[in-house]
Formats: sequence, C-alpha cells, structure tokens
Amino acid sequence: MENTNNNWVAMGDNAIIAAIGGFIKQKRLQKNKSQAILAKEAGLNRSTLVQIENGESITLSSLIQILRVLNLLHLLDIFTIDDKISPIEYARLKEKKRLRASKKDTESDSNEDLGW
Repeated sequence: MENTNNNWVAMGDNAIIAAIGGFIKQKRLQKNKSQAILAKEAGLNRSTLVQIENGESITLSSLIQILRVLNLLHLLDIFTIDDKISPIEYARLKEKKRLRASKKDTESDSNEDLGW
C-alpha cells in the first residue's frame, strides 16, 4: 500500500526529491525494469537514474524522459492552464453586451443603388 499522506508543504526540497526518487524506483520495479534498461529506453546514463532513485537532484528534462518511459506522463496533467475568467471581468463583459440593435438611417438605405 502506497503512502499518499505526504505533507509536501512541510517537506524540504531534498525530502521532496527523495520522495520522487522513491516513487520512480517503485514504478520501475513494478514494471520489472532494471536501472540499465530504463536508462537506455529513456536515453539517459544509468548514473542519472541512480541519482534520482538515491534522492539526488536531476534535470527536469531527465525526469520527463523517465516518466515517459514509465508511461507516467499523465502525472503532469496538474500543470494544465485553465483560462478561467474572473467574476469581475465577467461582470465587465456583461455590461458591454449589446441589449438592442441600433436605429438605422432608413432614408440612406432606400436611396441606395440596387445595381439593376
């Protein structure tokens, strides 16, 4: 059973990196992949994979490559940007919304050449 009760806010940077490394290691073992195989499939050196699993810092690019091979890119869904409009901006837009059509100059329309 996984521990999902991490208090990320209370954790220091090194503890978070170690938790991510432990997660990567657990998922690698669940997929029955050796460090060498996973590193090769991700296009990384084995030492890079060892670093993350040991709680050492690696580049974000390397982490993405590892997540891709482990089929875990869906974990990045949290970074989706939602274009939500604020209530204040919505109220401003509602004020600018047209409520009725403007009166047209009917004489200029009747004198217009119809091209016949």
